[in-house]
Amino acid sequence: MTYLWLKVLHIVAVTSWMAGLLYLPRLMVYHSACAVGSDSDALFRIMERRLLKAITTPAAVVSLFSGGFLVWQLNFPFDQVWLWLKLIAVAILLGSHMVMAGHVAEFGRGERTRSGRYFRFLNEVPTVLLIVIVTCVVVKPFAG
Repeated sequence: MTYLWLKVLHIVAVTSWMAGLLYLPRLMVYHSACAVGSDSDALFRIMERRLLKAITTPAAVVSLFSGGFLVWQLNFPFDQVWLWLKLIAVAILLGSHMVMAGHVAEFGRGERTRSGRYFRFLNEVPTVLLIVIVTCVVVKPFAG
């Protein structure tokens, strides 16, 4: 029964993490069009910082720890290609999270180093990774 509750925690945390990673770059698309120091700029800085620090990052931490515990508890076979593909996709997802956190810090300092088009592209990265991760977990491609 503990395993099932841990799985629920993991799914809820992953859902929250993904929601943040999908919404944060969308905020940045609009933020990049605002004048530095404007009321909109101040509002977007607050929204991005709160989304990152209150939801997205804590959800990522819970996702990684609960996922690691699930792998450990089930003695997952690390010789399975699907599991390695999933872990690589999760690592890239974590990297995209860190990139977004860096952009939140840049916006917080009043820096505008990227265009709205860049953030539109960045918005697609978590979606593609989510597709890879879910496919690996459900279909288990290359399982032996």
